[in-house]
Amino acid sequence: MKTLSIFSRKALLLAVAAVTFALPGRAQLIQNTYLNVDWQVTVPLGSAFADKASGWGMNFEGGYFVTPEITVGAFISYQTNIESIGRQTLQLGSGAAMTTAQKHTLFELPFGVVGRYNFLKGSVFQPYAGLRIGADYAEMSSYYYTIQQYQDTWGVYLSPEIGVSIFPSPAQRFGFHVALFYSYASNNDDLLIYTMNNINRFGVRVGISF
Repeated sequence: MKTLSIFSRKALLLAVAAVTFALPGRAQLIQNTYLNVDWQVTVPLGSAFADKASGWGMNFEGGYFVTPEITVGAFISYQTNIESIGRQTLQLGSGAAMTTAQKHTLFELPFGVVGRYNFLKGSVFQPYAGLRIGADYAEMSSYYYTIQQYQDTWGVYLSPEIGVSIFPSPAQRFGFHVALFYSYASNNDDLLIYTMNNINRFGVRVGISF
C-alpha cells in the first residue's frame, strides 16, 4: 500500500499522453489519415471500485486508411471515476480499526492499437465498427482526513466500439465524432478492505474528427 500525493504522477502521465499524440496531430497533413479528440463519459459495470458514472475523461486517437474501408492506428485515453463513502468503521486486520468517511477514485489510462472498418467514406455520415487492444494502467485511491492511500496496477485492455464521424463538408474533413463503446481491463488489486476484480465500463464519446 502506498501513501503519496497524486498530483505529480498524474501530471507526468498526462504529459506523456500530450507528447505522444502531438505527432498524429501533424499527421493530418498526410493524405488518408484521421485524428479524433473526444470527451468521454463512462458507467462502470458490476461491483467496481468507485462505481459512479463520470464525465472526467478524454480520448485521443489517430490512424491511417490502409484501404478506403480499413484503418489502423493508435489511441490513448484516460478516465477518472469518483465515489463518496459515508463515515464507517473499517476492520483492517490484526485488531486494527479505523472510523472515517472516504472519497474513492479510480483513474484509468489505457493505450494501444486500434483497427476500424469504415462505411461510406467520402459521405457526410461515415459510420464504423472498431476494436482497441492494448495495456491499461489503473490506480485505485482512498482519500480520508488529509491522507491518500492508493494501489496501482497494470492489465490488458480490450474495447469494441461503434461510432460515426459527421463531416458537413466531406472534402474539408473536419467534423464531429460520436461513439458508443464497451471496455474490459484485467486489472486486479486490493485497497484497505476493498477489492477490484477487472474493470468493465460502458461509455459514450463525443468530440471532433479531422
